[in-house]
Amino acid sequence: MDVQFPGAPPSGPIGSTVFKWTLDDKFVTQRGTVHHPDVPDVFALIGLNAIGGGFTQHYFDSRGVVRVYDMTLSENAWHLHREAADFTPLDFAQRFTGLISDDGLAIEGAWEIRHDNSTWNHDFVLKYHKVS
Repeated sequence: MDVQFPGAPPSGPIGSTVFKWTLDDKFVTQRGTVHHPDVPDVFALIGLNAIGGGFTQHYFDSRGVVRVYDMTLSENAWHLHREAADFTPLDFAQRFTGLISDDGLAIEGAWEIRHDNSTWNHDFVLKYHKVS
């Protein structure tokens, strides 16, 4: 993973994320280990959305943050968004759009944040690169 915060130079690789099928291939786990003081380690559990269409990502991180994101995945894009309170109050909305490379070896995306009901602002860039 690479991350780039606004006003900061590109970080280069700061950690790794592993996606793995679990529980008879009904869910996918995501584990992210990060070596940067401003970025938490992450564990997420992804499953089909029970009310149809898309997925739900249950997100946990090393700061103690717990969130639920709606998630869609297509051939060339990964979308996450959180616009309603879940385990925590909704102090701000978030969304991520990651574009999947044609060869499937990279995802280049960005997180956005919204503190009001209308204006999305760039938060940070996040890139994933597949390694063997």
